[in-house]
Amino acid sequence: MRIVLKRSHELLVAKVAGRKIPVVIKRNHRARRIILRIDEALGLPVITLPSHTNLARGEDFLREHLHWVESRLNRMAPVVPFCDGGVFPLRGAPCRIEHRGGRGLISVEKEPGGRILRVPGEPEFLVRRVTEWLKREARRDLEVAVSRHARAIGRRAKMIRVGDAKSRWGSCSANAVLTFSWRLVLAPPHVLDYLAAHEVVHLREMNHGPRFWALLDRLYPGHRSATAWLNLHGARLSAVGRVP
Repeated sequence: MRIVLKRSHELLVAKVAGRKIPVVIKRNHRARRIILRIDEALGLPVITLPSHTNLARGEDFLREHLHWVESRLNRMAPVVPFCDGGVFPLRGAPCRIEHRGGRGLISVEKEPGGRILRVPGEPEFLVRRVTEWLKREARRDLEVAVSRHARAIGRRAKMIRVGDAKSRWGSCSANAVLTFSWRLVLAPPHVLDYLAAHEVVHLREMNHGPRFWALLDRLYPGHRSATAWLNLHGARLSAVGRVP
C-alpha cells in the first residue's frame, strides 16, 4: 500500500492504493499529546492535536505510524450499504432488502430464506427510508426495555433520544435524558436490552463506581456477555448503511 500525504490548512489526505482518504483533524485544548485513531463509523483516520501543535507535526506523526494505519484500515469491517438486494443484520439476524416501486409502508416478512425488508418508493429515497425505519424500530425496542428496567429500580427517564453517535452506544444526562444509537436494533436483542439497563442504572448512579456495577449485576446479570459481543462485533454495526 502506497500512501501520499497532502497538506492544505487543517487537512491531511492519504492516497491509499490510488484512493484518496481524508484524515480528520481535530483540535483539543485539553490534549497533552497527539492522538491517532481510526473512526470505525466514518472509516477514516482521525488525528487529535493539542491547540498549539503545528499541523506539520501531525503529518510527521502520521508518517511515523503509517503501518499501524494500514493494518487497522485493512482490518475494518466491510461497508454494508443499504441497497436493493443488500443484506444487513436486523436484531441479530440477516435481513435482505427488496425494493419495490409504488406507494406503501416498509414491511418485514419471513420467508424460507430468511427475513425480507420490502421497501416501496423511488430508488433514490431507499437509503433514507430504510435508515428512518430502523430508527423508529430502535426507538420502539428501547422504549419498552427502558420502561421495564426503570420500573425495576424505581426510576423514570425524562426522555429517550435515538441518534447515531460515533463514540458511544448510549448515554444518560444529569436531567434523566437517555440517548442511544439506533444501530443497537441491528444487534441481537439482548445487547440492546443490556444498553437500556446500563443507562437506566445511571438514573441512580451517575458514575461507574462499585454501587453502579452492583446494581447493574442485580438488574442485568448477563451484562458481561453483551459487552463482550459489542467489543467483538460493534465495528460491524458501525459499517452498516455507510456509503462505500
